Amino acid sequence: MSAYGGRLSRRNACVLIAGVSALAIVAPAEAWAQGAEAPRFGAPEPFSREQLVGRARTLAARPYQPRPAAEDVAQSYDAAGKLAYGEAERIAEFVRLLPVSSLAAAPVVIHVVEGGTARTVQSFAGLFSGGTTHPAGFRIMAPDLRSDWLSYQGASYFRASGSQEQYGLSARGVAVDTALPRPEEFPSFTEFWIERKSASRFIIHALLDGPSLTGAFTFDSSKGAEGTTQDVTATLFLRKDIERLGIAPATSMFWYGEGQRPLATDWRPEVHDSDGLALWSGTGERIWRPLYNPAGARTAAFAATDPKGFGLIQRDRDFADYQDDGVWYDRRPNLWVEPQGAWGKGAVMLYEMPTDSETADNIVAFWLSDKPARKGERRDLRYRLHWTSRDLSAGTAAHATNIWIGASSLPGGRARTGAKKFVIDFEGPVLQGLDRNSGVQPVVDLPTDALFEISAYPVLGTAARWRVVVDTKVEQGARKEFRLFLRRGDNALSETVIQPLEP
Repeated sequence: MSAYGGRLSRRNACVLIAGVSALAIVAPAEAWAQGAEAPRFGAPEPFSREQLVGRARTLAARPYQPRPAAEDVAQSYDAAGKLAYGEAERIAEFVRLLPVSSLAAAPVVIHVVEGGTARTVQSFAGLFSGGTTHPAGFRIMAPDLRSDWLSYQGASYFRASGSQEQYGLSARGVAVDTALPRPEEFPSFTEFWIERKSASRFIIHALLDGPSLTGAFTFDSSKGAEGTTQDVTATLFLRKDIERLGIAPATSMFWYGEGQRPLATDWRPEVHDSDGLALWSGTGERIWRPLYNPAGARTAAFAATDPKGFGLIQRDRDFADYQDDGVWYDRRPNLWVEPQGAWGKGAVMLYEMPTDSETADNIVAFWLSDKPARKGERRDLRYRLHWTSRDLSAGTAAHATNIWIGASSLPGGRARTGAKKFVIDFEGPVLQGLDRNSGVQPVVDLPTDALFEISAYPVLGTAARWRVVVDTKVEQGARKEFRLFLRRGDNALSETVIQPLEP
């Protein structure tokens, strides 16, 4: 979901994604009104996170005031691209601004912080290629200035590149009332404070404002060989009761994969930014829920007290499975959320929507506390975001690598009515050297009368891969999914796969 008419355009978001700011002493409207002849920066003013938190608290006590759209909005993808790319000046040495556009029409206020002092950017002359406009966000450039690795733009969306220098899925500050039978709310980062620590480390502070809440966010962001890491500190102040307050939300795209071949109208074998939701619960259980493009919108919740981690993962990293040499789906980063401190009781929620193209995000995942979100409440949160090609969800247990779905039948036989075959591959060092006589068993929570057959065996010619084949009825009333893992004696060998019966 996005703030732009329901779902965010993937292609446009690749160009138009950003958002930064610093504590403003100059009001936003005044900052936007400065002409090209004004000094680049306003007068220096003290800045601290404590001041930002205080400002969010004060703002929450006032009625919400929507930000006006700019008058010089780029009306087309090409027009916005010309302003965003090409030769232009930078601020904070490596920061390039992104323009207001039809996707992100409300300007943001941007400040540069150095040594506890903030200066507002009040003149944008020379900061855009081929013209002057107002910023809707920003991106942080690599030291060679040929690419960028972090970007903010539109509502509270942001994203970072992974270890293969590729953008993919997005994150946002909060999700408000996602997947409810009414319009979702999209709070926005309205101001940013950018503090450069080195060429590969920036601290970004952001003020969040929306009808139901305000917030003060700090993102300590570093780029390294393994990708981008962000330590997030967030303080939220609630203006209203919120039915569903999503924490650390991630937004991705899944059009089709190996398990939904009938949807493959495109020539490429698979098209998706992420292929599964992973959860490491507080009890130590590791869960894998493959993503699907459903016939209708649906939600799933996975209870977890004090989760150790969760995220949207792109496990399939074989170019041959995508054959895309343009946008490189095999290089898309994972986004792993690592909570800091005890988050208490709650659930990781997954929202899947139907899509018929790769240009619309249709997957959302976030943490939802069991504690009701009430008006006047303050919530403080800390977590770490890992944007990386490494699968931090896998651990030492074997993990699911492939899931195929087809008709339930014996080879050459007639398909059974109302039944399906699920073929799930598990891989990991823990399976090394095990054979059919090692006592490995598949464990599934399906009732006996729903199973035609189930088997598990090592895949011939591989060192540490096992295949589980489940033939089951899919017309089972209220049952929507089943759970499956590998066990040897009393020990679980694999993560738990939660597989929908109707992908």
